[in-house]
Amino acid sequence: MTIKDIARISGVGVATVSRVLNNHPDVSEETRRKVMAVVAEQGFQPNTNAKHLKQQASSSIAIIVKGTMNMLFADLVERCQQLLQDAGRDAAVYYLDEDANEVVYALQLCRERKPLGMLFLGGDRELFQSEFRGITIPCVLLTNTAVDLGFDNLSSVTTDDREASRQAVRFLAERGHRRIGMLGGNWSCFQIGYSRYLGCQQACQELGLPFDGRSQCEPCRYSLEDGYAAARVLLERCPDLTAVFAVSDVMALGAIRALHDLGKRVPEDISVMGYDGVAIGQYSLPRLATVRQDTQQLAERGVEALLRSIQRRSPPVHEMIPFQLIEGESVAQLN
Repeated sequence: MTIKDIARISGVGVATVSRVLNNHPDVSEETRRKVMAVVAEQGFQPNTNAKHLKQQASSSIAIIVKGTMNMLFADLVERCQQLLQDAGRDAAVYYLDEDANEVVYALQLCRERKPLGMLFLGGDRELFQSEFRGITIPCVLLTNTAVDLGFDNLSSVTTDDREASRQAVRFLAERGHRRIGMLGGNWSCFQIGYSRYLGCQQACQELGLPFDGRSQCEPCRYSLEDGYAAARVLLERCPDLTAVFAVSDVMALGAIRALHDLGKRVPEDISVMGYDGVAIGQYSLPRLATVRQDTQQLAERGVEALLRSIQRRSPPVHEMIPFQLIEGESVAQLN
């Protein structure tokens, strides 16, 4: 597999692939995601010459992004890059498929690029638990917790996903919804989606609402397309749902389109709630009800923890950042 093969499969020029692989800014986000999706799918490993290794060895921070379609991560990447730039640090961004092994990829980066530190956006805690020990540089896991993993070079900054999801479902229940479906995520106990599943389950138990995970939940990847497809499957299986809670805004927006195509109005016929608080949700029709994660604080606290660890070898920190419930327009009050 060569750079020419990646260009052919991606449908772009060789020069464009080169700019993507070298993190040049003059590439559209859509093109970057398309190329990196092919890179991840094909397992392409770019060659790195000695000059490039020398340039990267002394100053760069690696930002590893798990998922090419997650709008929350796009916002976080931009904020982290700006904060690192303000601190006089270079940042190289690497996009992986959401099913890729980010820890193995990080180990490879340590061997080839020798970064000073790493920021992980999204992560499977099971992979960290089993394989992170080989990484010795300072690292921070953003949007998932590493508090119980016990590594002295791994900090974490995240939202309390379980509590946020619990409050989201209680919000739906307060508006009269008793048949609530859940959309998206991976139900592995080490994944972010599982914490949100537990929060949904807890709220339903507390409120005496019916909740059967096998029928009322439909897992899917973090994209508009997968949210669309999963919503159709969920509604076909549970046509009596009055509300859907999606574990990300991109899934929720895909679900709204699916519901429209099924002849249902949002929120008049069925309500939809998302999670993340990405900007596009406030410009959709209707405006999306959601749990807003504070990306500014997540980025600031994550970058601060990483730089402290690089500069002073400070012990790891593990923080929970407050969230905010946004009522939006996509949830109806039932009589």
